Amino acid sequence: MEPSNRTSHDKFLIVGFSDFPEIHVPMFVAFILVYLTTLTGNLLIMVIIYSNPCLHTPMYFFLTHLSFIDICCTSLIFPKMLVKFFLEDNYISLNQCLLQIYLFGSMISTEFLLLSVMAYDRYVAICHPLRYTAIMNETVCIRLSIACWAVSLLDPIPHMVLISQLSFCGSHTINHFFCDVTALMKLSCSSTSTIDALTYIIGAVVFIMSFILIISSYIKIILVILQIPSVVGRQKAFSTCSSHITVVILFSGTLSSTYMRPTSASSTKEIKMLSLLYIVVIPLCNPVIYSLNNTEFKNALRKKKNIA
Repeated sequence: MEPSNRTSHDKFLIVGFSDFPEIHVPMFVAFILVYLTTLTGNLLIMVIIYSNPCLHTPMYFFLTHLSFIDICCTSLIFPKMLVKFFLEDNYISLNQCLLQIYLFGSMISTEFLLLSVMAYDRYVAICHPLRYTAIMNETVCIRLSIACWAVSLLDPIPHMVLISQLSFCGSHTINHFFCDVTALMKLSCSSTSTIDALTYIIGAVVFIMSFILIISSYIKIILVILQIPSVVGRQKAFSTCSSHITVVILFSGTLSSTYMRPTSASSTKEIKMLSLLYIVVIPLCNPVIYSLNNTEFKNALRKKKNIA
């Protein structure tokens, strides 16, 4: 039976990586190893931070949120993607598709807002060390995290309302490995200009403002670090920020390249490759970039091993 005969008006076929059937098994093995490594690394971060009082600081508090988001993002995509390697009937309803887009968009938005909060935390720690504990106290950290989650849960709702009103009168085949908003809009026979405009507006309000906060924080941090007379002191100060800057550049670069341009200007292959970068590579590297390269975390990990 042809896919078009089996697909109702509110169902979509996820193509995934069906273009490469000859390497499905190697890809399946690679992706499941990446998924398990990502889960293990991020769960390890959360357990180590929770079980070590010396790591109960604002930086590690926000890091546990990032690890939780990475686990949620990968778990939202990977299990279903892995199953699709061996199933021909890879259909998803419009409601399921919208739910996946909403949850994924919320996680991405939360991560970016948390990255800006972490930049502010580093700014206070380096530029105002004597007032750090007073400014970044437990109450403030909790309120900042709640604000990040609240904004992010509300952020995708206008998109969901507009996307749910689109008409899909042509192909119902999503050439992607999950229900991506850009790939879905390419199938619509309705105009997506309003959704594109809304993406730019929300991007300007949420992402660009957050990015400006990150950049301004690090400009002030660099100016303060350059005034430190000790070379060792400057190196130590830079090392506390280098990991965060690396993740910000990777994360913001891939997201802006994927979503901050018109739908028609993005090729399917480009979208897939960029999506793999921020869905697969960044969550996998975050544990190494943020924690395993950190002296305090490595000391806490050694103590955990010695106790075990």
